[in-house]
Amino acid sequence: MPPSENAGPARPNVVLICVDQWRGDALSASGHPVVRTPYLDRLARRGTRFANAYSSTPTCVPARVALMTGLSQTHHRRLGYQDGIPFDFPVTLAGEFGRHGYQTKCVGKLHVYPERNRIGFDDVTLHDGYMHFARRRDRAVDTYDDYLTWLRNQPDQSAAADYFDNGLNCNSVVARPWDKAEALHPSTWTVTESVNWLNRRDPTCPFFLFVSFHRPHPPLDPPGWAFEQYLSCPQYRPPVGDWTALLEPFRADGDAEAHVARYDDATLQRARAGYYGHMSHIDQQVNRLVESLHEAGVGENTYIAFTSDHGEMLGEHDLWRKGYPYEGSAHIPLLLAGPRDGRVPAGAVDERIAELRDIMPTLLDCAGLPAPKGIDGASLLGGRARPYLHGEHTMFDQTLQWIVSDAEHGNWKYVWWSADGTEQLFDLAADPHELHDLAGAAGADGTGSRAAAALRRHRGWLVDCLSGRADRHVYRRRLVPGREALTLLPE
Repeated sequence: MPPSENAGPARPNVVLICVDQWRGDALSASGHPVVRTPYLDRLARRGTRFANAYSSTPTCVPARVALMTGLSQTHHRRLGYQDGIPFDFPVTLAGEFGRHGYQTKCVGKLHVYPERNRIGFDDVTLHDGYMHFARRRDRAVDTYDDYLTWLRNQPDQSAAADYFDNGLNCNSVVARPWDKAEALHPSTWTVTESVNWLNRRDPTCPFFLFVSFHRPHPPLDPPGWAFEQYLSCPQYRPPVGDWTALLEPFRADGDAEAHVARYDDATLQRARAGYYGHMSHIDQQVNRLVESLHEAGVGENTYIAFTSDHGEMLGEHDLWRKGYPYEGSAHIPLLLAGPRDGRVPAGAVDERIAELRDIMPTLLDCAGLPAPKGIDGASLLGGRARPYLHGEHTMFDQTLQWIVSDAEHGNWKYVWWSADGTEQLFDLAADPHELHDLAGAAGADGTGSRAAAALRRHRGWLVDCLSGRADRHVYRRRLVPGREALTLLPE
């Protein structure tokens, strides 16, 4: 309900900023050697950076379901990327805020079906990017894309103007500067629309604002200044592990949208410049948003969270795009800052394993609201730590299953390929780039080494997570390879 004069301190506002395909290590606050994110770094200094945040199902559709419902993949059932699956969850992040009197708004990428499903928001101003599933000539543009409708109504643009005018596909490694004025870029538009809404909101009640950027997801087309500042960096050399022979059956060198490929030096350099250029552009737009909150007089009473739905491999181990268990794909940024009331420690680095499902209960907790019953996530304002996290995604006509453990349990990652039962084991504490697969030696080691013990423990945790599920990856406490790879788990 709207606060009265005698209601005490106003409830805090909440802003959730979500980017698309942003690696967990790609913040200068995290010590990244190349990318520069000064304004996000300032947000991290104001609050807490969660250093071990993950996306359990690291592509857009399943990751965003987890974000908006607080559920794990076993319960939201999305195991891979699949368009056209109705978003039919009765309890959502926006819905919970709305139920407690908050005005709610989404600007940018939502990526649900049908596209105009508001999933609990009072209003949605939509731009999902180039969606092959939605973008058809027999559909009116304004039924699925508010940005494109807006672009075509700008004074210097034609009725046929498009974000695809530069010809870059939405999963391509090809990079070039944005071909229009910076004010027309989707990342700039997302903040412009958000600021406009802040000026028009109902001032008698608190608000929940979801600011959702499509970038740094390809197309790799940041403004020219952002692109050019990274071209002169030392030549990009992605780390490649000793286990990449596994990937040879899927290699497609020369394909600009390949999942597995090696490219020439110039293509690598430009791809990195396009990717990091998007980050620098978004970083400045985040600052614009934060300053606008202060101009509106609500900056001191607003919690701000920043995260991504998943990462980007960016050529590491010859992998591109997302959907993999490896750090570039599954590890995501997560920042949380708020009023100076001590609930979110300033300048802190939290080492607990966090996941997208935890954001719903965390933001509700920030607002002093209860988490709904039946969700899997837990508020990060509390002290609970999970010993491990289970992730998975359908990829290469199979599921890639993984377990990552916290520091107390060694900080290992175990990966299981469901087609033939291949196992991988990485010591993330000693080998954060996952260069050395220890599974073979550990499996043959009968001496009880640390790696052998980790292999057994993490395999056992995966068995626990998969037991009883309809995809039948476990039988009599053993992992069973060769089962059908599902993108939607049957109820």
